[in-house]
Amino acid sequence: MANRPRADNDPVPHRPPIPDPELVVRDEDWYARELTAADRYTRFSFLDTDWTEVVSSGTVFDECTFAGVRFNASRHSGAAFTNCAFRNCTFFDTRFTDCKLVGSVFQRCTFNLFQVSGGDWSYVGLPGADLRQATVEDVRMREVDLTAARLEKAVLTGTDLSGAMLRGARLTGADLRGSDLSSLDPLTVELRGARIDLPQAAVLATALGLRVG
Repeated sequence: MANRPRADNDPVPHRPPIPDPELVVRDEDWYARELTAADRYTRFSFLDTDWTEVVSSGTVFDECTFAGVRFNASRHSGAAFTNCAFRNCTFFDTRFTDCKLVGSVFQRCTFNLFQVSGGDWSYVGLPGADLRQATVEDVRMREVDLTAARLEKAVLTGTDLSGAMLRGARLTGADLRGSDLSSLDPLTVELRGARIDLPQAAVLATALGLRVG
């Protein structure tokens, strides 16, 4: 995983690979569908599909593509979306609880009232994502790409951000208490009004070349 290439702000190729026609779900209405651990999808493409109020519990999606999918008011618990690509998707009032999204990439998606609690989001690509006022609590996000992400007034607490890419991120007014900020360079992000705890203050002071104590 350490050598996994990073996404940039618009990494979608001009000619995306043609999906397997037998594994394409297109223009379907999955409103309020309930998915369980018995449901497994590998290398499926979900295109312009309505997932409003979908509930997934323990469902596995591996190497899947989601393009133009509406995840509004959907709830996902203990589900896995590993090495998936999310493009032009909407996440309004969407909640992920104890989910695994290792290696997935989000491109040109919208997030409103977005909540993540627990789970593993390591190596996820969210460059330039607009996550203002999102809530992310107790999540493992090692080496996550949040380059130039907008996190103003977001709650980002108790989260493992070790090795995270945060250059250009806007964290104005964010609540960062309890999160690992060891990879954050305070000179390359906007931190005005952010809330941190005392141990984090020492980490940031050291990053600025100050001597504490």
